[in-house]
Amino acid sequence: MSAQTRSLFDFALIAPALASAARKLDPRQMIRNPVMFAVEIAAAVAAVLFARDLASGGSAAFSGQLTFWLWLTVYFATFSEAIAEGRGKAQADALRRTRSETMAKRLLGDGVGLEEIAAAALKVGDVVLVEPGDLIPGDGEVIEGVATVDESAITGESAPVIRESGGDRSAVTGGTKVLSDRIKVRITAASGSSFLDRMIALVEGAERAKTPNEIALTILLAGLSLIFVLAVATIPAFASYAGGVVPVIVLVALFVTLIPTTIGGLLSAIGIAGMNRLVRFNVLAMSGRAVEASGDVDVLLLDKTGTITLGNRQAAEFLPLPGVRPSELADAAQLASLSDETPEGRSIVVLAKEAHGLRGREMGPLEATFIPFTAQTRMSGVDMGASKIRKGAAEAVIAHVKQLGGTIPAELAEIVERVAKAGGTPLVVARDAQPLGVVYLKDIVKGGIRERFAELRAMGIRTVMITGDNPMTAAAIAAEAGVDDFLAEATPEMKLALIRREQAGGKLVAMCGDGTNDAPALAQADVGVAMQTGTVAAREAGNMVDLDSDPTKLIEIVGIGKQLLMTRGALTTFSIANDVAKYFAILPAMFVTLYPSLGALNVMGLASPESAILSAIIFNALIIVALVPLALRGVSYTPSSAAALLRRNLLVYGLGGLIAPFLGIKLIDMGVSALGLA
Repeated sequence: MSAQTRSLFDFALIAPALASAARKLDPRQMIRNPVMFAVEIAAAVAAVLFARDLASGGSAAFSGQLTFWLWLTVYFATFSEAIAEGRGKAQADALRRTRSETMAKRLLGDGVGLEEIAAAALKVGDVVLVEPGDLIPGDGEVIEGVATVDESAITGESAPVIRESGGDRSAVTGGTKVLSDRIKVRITAASGSSFLDRMIALVEGAERAKTPNEIALTILLAGLSLIFVLAVATIPAFASYAGGVVPVIVLVALFVTLIPTTIGGLLSAIGIAGMNRLVRFNVLAMSGRAVEASGDVDVLLLDKTGTITLGNRQAAEFLPLPGVRPSELADAAQLASLSDETPEGRSIVVLAKEAHGLRGREMGPLEATFIPFTAQTRMSGVDMGASKIRKGAAEAVIAHVKQLGGTIPAELAEIVERVAKAGGTPLVVARDAQPLGVVYLKDIVKGGIRERFAELRAMGIRTVMITGDNPMTAAAIAAEAGVDDFLAEATPEMKLALIRREQAGGKLVAMCGDGTNDAPALAQADVGVAMQTGTVAAREAGNMVDLDSDPTKLIEIVGIGKQLLMTRGALTTFSIANDVAKYFAILPAMFVTLYPSLGALNVMGLASPESAILSAIIFNALIIVALVPLALRGVSYTPSSAAALLRRNLLVYGLGGLIAPFLGIKLIDMGVSALGLA
């Protein structure tokens, strides 16, 4: 037995679920589940008939047993929902303690003084100081400093991450811990609406609403129940025709036995358990509909930077022009990058040091003036006296060299084109009017991502990489990553248009992204998975947040979505087959005294009409409890065709639903007869 199944029988989980299940018997809550609401009404009617039998001296023992098991059927249904919610609430307790016990060091208006207040009292816009060992008191953005942060309390990932001001690594989450250095954080979410608060609300199931598929299934089950109302209502007429009378309490019990109580009692538990499974995979879903939609995804769109690639381009190679020594190019590139604090600039300094032994030098005696990068010039560099070193985009540096009267060798264009075709970013380096060569910046594709995309392809999901790179660079990275298609030079408008085009073709689209420019597409997609390391705008736009910031986590998300749909379908198949079997198992035994010819159909040889209906009611209640572990764990999913899945469902759950009542009711009937209960 798995740990997940064993936890179902943990007393610490069951004890509160027993009390919660009793509270859920409130008709105002039960009416949301039409099938079980009908069972509750039937149980109430049976209780009235039992009271009448007690008062009149009728067969109170039989009606009392039926009443007891009818109420137990309703209670077991509410218990399955309560146990599913309880698993989430157990997770929420630790998160709630984190939120309530955290203190914050808020900066005063002068920006120097500090005051210590409860994290719950912080407001949007407050700036707090977080030092080593401190918990970050709320969702926010780093506005000063850089620090390593332990996010294991939220993501479950033990490796610390870097959080720094500026860029896409500035977002921090309340409840995570700073391990080194100190940062100033501006709070971006008020108490009660933070990421941690939403996570608590999710795992407690407080905000869960029924999905369209679930609503449709509820309507189907209500329709089946209505059909059996009409079927049972005609029985007294047939009995009267044969000169007999069927007690009202037997009709009530027969109705409950035949309607789809099994799936009706487990439907809520299946949905809640599906959302809880996502939480255990470190994915926060904002709605049940998002979980369900993930099971039907056809197309996955992924932003390249930070999603498919590590997000920071790294210097991979120095490519000098003919006549230029590699060390000369490396030296110039390093000088131009010493003041460049971007990851790309730092990687150039490191590569020059590792490949050519060039170490940092004292720039004061050289009278150096650093030229910062701007979007207008698209270059950075350093002036040392009359010497000017520039590093930047090929077009910008070429224009700079021509302006100084220099010439551009044909080999430079060849190197730039070769780097671009390989998926890299070429940075041209020049000293004065002489080009020296190219720094090859490479986008580092995340390890193992190609294999993960192959798994998605096996699931029938088409992957599309979205990037602002030129088509040649995009094609090279797409080939290395193993995606099926790509959209180059993409703008937010182009991303939206692509999603809408796919949706217009009847496809369900999932989008993974982490930047502010991904927010419109994340909002439009059927499943918008934002990376936890992404910007606040991206996390707000998506209907899921991946706490591990792993874009290929969609494999697990899709698997859980499909598992949710399969579990619901499997148990619906079992429930309907179960009802058909019960119909043919107990009706011949119940009416054999009125219609002796039915004896030929009483293949189970049930002892009496009373034991037949009592055994069926007992089986009806116990089967719900027996299937609770399956509803919580979910039916296992392996990629296969729809036809294969249908065959498995019919063979395992359809055939099982037909056989189980015959065996179960017969065994219970033997016990009931042996104990003289009917």
